Amino acid sequence: MGIEGRERYINPYTDFGFKKLFGTELNKDLLISFLNALFNDEKRIILDVQYLNAEQLGDGYGDRRAVFDVYCMTEDGSRFIVEMQKAEQEYFKDRSIYYATSPIREQAPKGKWDYHLEGVYTIGVLNFVFPNNEYPADSYIHEVKLKDTDDNHGAPPTMLSTSQAPFYDKLTFVYLEMPKFNKREDELVTMFDKWMFALRNLSRLLERPAALQERVFKRLFDQAEIAQFTPEERREYQESVKDYWDYYSTMKTAHKKGKAEGRAEGLAEGEDKGRAEGRAAAIKENARKMKEKKIPVEDIAEITGLSAEEIESL
Repeated sequence: MGIEGRERYINPYTDFGFKKLFGTELNKDLLISFLNALFNDEKRIILDVQYLNAEQLGDGYGDRRAVFDVYCMTEDGSRFIVEMQKAEQEYFKDRSIYYATSPIREQAPKGKWDYHLEGVYTIGVLNFVFPNNEYPADSYIHEVKLKDTDDNHGAPPTMLSTSQAPFYDKLTFVYLEMPKFNKREDELVTMFDKWMFALRNLSRLLERPAALQERVFKRLFDQAEIAQFTPEERREYQESVKDYWDYYSTMKTAHKKGKAEGRAEGLAEGEDKGRAEGRAAAIKENARKMKEKKIPVEDIAEITGLSAEEIESL
């Protein structure tokens, strides 16, 4: 049975699904609506976006590069990176910071420059919860800025409800812990609620919910309907879904194995070992699959953090 026989709408947590809905010129109205709902800033409404090259090269030969899911610029010159992260990575925060450097550096013109920068926003849609209970169970949206730890300046709240004045307000990281969003359809009030509900539940729905009657959600469900895909799109989506579930299967198996081995050494130690082995095994399995698909070793190293020697040995 094909993928379309089991679900009506695309899974946005897959690479193909996320880029199909948010990374194409045809569907940029969906991206604009999502960003406006996320920031909910009446003084700064995004009316249009220009998609930029999602592959950012280094300054010289051999430099690492960054490949974004979605990369765009708004009318005022602000850059937005929007990433779907399907599983926890050991250095996820480091990766976010590293990715943000590309849109900062690319703003530097040749010749004289006064160092003026436009805003850079990195948005992570996370299909996992930050480890070690870093945030409360009911806290699923996090806005991170550079802040003076000793001085609040008495500034008014900014975008996502923080009351602390940022030291620098042009660099923003927003993380959405999707598994924590558990609102029912009858509890949806804001456009942000509705977008979170749509992304969290899209592939499980059989029809558009009554609460999502805005025109943009009709567009979302029209574009997400698998039956409307071309044969090539359907094939690409099936491959993306397979990679998605293979990744989770590898993670789950390795995690269980680590936990079982760790129980002999103590439950707490086993949990830590299971998580570490699960992450390592999943990374190597993904690297092996990318290698089979003839993806260049340097690209695999950039994405996974493995060395070229480790990749060649797979």
